[in-house]
Amino acid sequence: MTEFDPEKFEDKYVHYFEELQEAYSNAYNQLHGRYDSEILKAIDRNVLSESEPFYEGDGKFRIELPDERVEEVRSAVGKPEQFDTVLEELVMRIEAELRRIFGFESAD
Repeated sequence: MTEFDPEKFEDKYVHYFEELQEAYSNAYNQLHGRYDSEILKAIDRNVLSESEPFYEGDGKFRIELPDERVEEVRSAVGKPEQFDTVLEELVMRIEAELRRIFGFESAD
């Protein structure tokens, strides 16, 4: 568990880069094999790579997605409902991983 400082999270890529990578990677790995790998990879490489994590306070994190990229990738994959399901679950898992890594909740 990493000691968390909300002020340092403002400059997250300097202070918490490894933790961010771990959260995104863990979330991806949790869904690998459960969903269409083409959709999962497209979201990871083309949407999440441009996403921005924010600390909301009270142990809550939010992942801001690039709306334009979401629409482009959703169209490119051609399976909008499945895309939305995978994207929503990935974002929820990333937020949960950030809470776990920074000690706001224990692992399930």
